[in-house]
Amino acid sequence: MLNVERNADPSGRPRQVRDIGERTLAYGVRAVRLFRALQESSDRAGWVIGKQFLRSATSIGANVTEARAGESRKDFVHKLQIAQKEARESLYWLRLLAEAEVTAPSRLRGITRETDELVAILTAITRNAKRNSAR
Repeated sequence: MLNVERNADPSGRPRQVRDIGERTLAYGVRAVRLFRALQESSDRAGWVIGKQFLRSATSIGANVTEARAGESRKDFVHKLQIAQKEARESLYWLRLLAEAEVTAPSRLRGITRETDELVAILTAITRNAKRNSAR
């Protein structure tokens, strides 16, 4: 099952178990919002980089969804690896937006942290799926 567990937040609210599909969908929504904000700027670099980011960021959830419908364990792992690559690419575009000062790095901290977490989660799911198929 593709479930992830979130740690308690600083206020101490109880941990929630969230499905990776739901989490990547929420991430895609955040990506759309960031893209829209970048489109409001007159900085054309932000438009181009934003488009690249939007493509990779929304591809993560699409590939997780496809993995669930995988025809075999190998297909499942392959599609999750693609999602993982897209998450890493998204991280690159976010870093570029920050380093090139297209947008304030502080605006990107939350989505960058979420991207890091998605990379780690997808890595763990992929590793476990490979280990389980080897048994």
